[in-house]
Amino acid sequence: MKPWLKVCAGSGIALLMTAQVVASPNATTTAPARSAAGGMPAVAATMPTAMAAAAAGAAAQPVPQDSPDGKIRIQLVSRDQVDISSEISAKIASLPFRDGDAFRAGQTLVSLDCSLYSAQLRKAQADADGARELLSVNQKLVALHSVGELEVQQAEAKQRASAADVAYMQATVHKCTIAAPFDGRVSKRSAAPQQFAEAGKPLLTIVDTSHLELKMIVPSKWLLWLKPGHALNVQVDEVGRSYPAKVARIGARVDPVTQTVDVTGMLTGSAPELLPGMSGWATFAAR
Repeated sequence: MKPWLKVCAGSGIALLMTAQVVASPNATTTAPARSAAGGMPAVAATMPTAMAAAAAGAAAQPVPQDSPDGKIRIQLVSRDQVDISSEISAKIASLPFRDGDAFRAGQTLVSLDCSLYSAQLRKAQADADGARELLSVNQKLVALHSVGELEVQQAEAKQRASAADVAYMQATVHKCTIAAPFDGRVSKRSAAPQQFAEAGKPLLTIVDTSHLELKMIVPSKWLLWLKPGHALNVQVDEVGRSYPAKVARIGARVDPVTQTVDVTGMLTGSAPELLPGMSGWATFAAR
């Protein structure tokens, strides 16, 4: 073989070895071994130890399984939360409860100054009395043929209209006081006495703290065994105590993206120390 052919052949072998190394940058080369036939060096690549260990660890790691013993994050919410507002426009006479105060069902939460509406009620009652007397007189006169049936019919219509005015003003005056619809506490007070209350504008936000619900999101696979009435135990972070509970309702749809469903639970006992907004963990009983 000519000298320049030998050089080219040697360069080709070097280029071939370089290409193999570049194609496998993470490979480690061993000492070149000579073949018995041509004495050409052979390149061997091995997998790095770190990659092999990672692959083995991934293969050995168990796949997490959903089970009734799994813990689910929960939040306590009030069953009833109401924004108290006035149906009429008037000055606030009394607003006895402040933020955090407790109240009983039927207690007066808001009192409005309804002196103007009360005066209009008295006027409507006086008009109704007059209309009733006029109808009585016309009914007597029609018997004597002193008035016609038309006058009697007009007196009856006026009496009905005046009675409707009285009912309207009585309903308006009745709205001057707002009573608590349930036992609870004031979450937020947005007004003060002597302030003018506009119709529909919130004055108080109240919550029912005696009936708390548990809101949680569970895997949709749990629907195979999770049913209303299923027992669970709730560990509340803020108080560091556990409370028995049960599933009350299951959501009407499954989230197709996260494959989860909303679940609502309820405590099975009384827990006056718990407040809406507290959170914790729920542990479900064995299926």
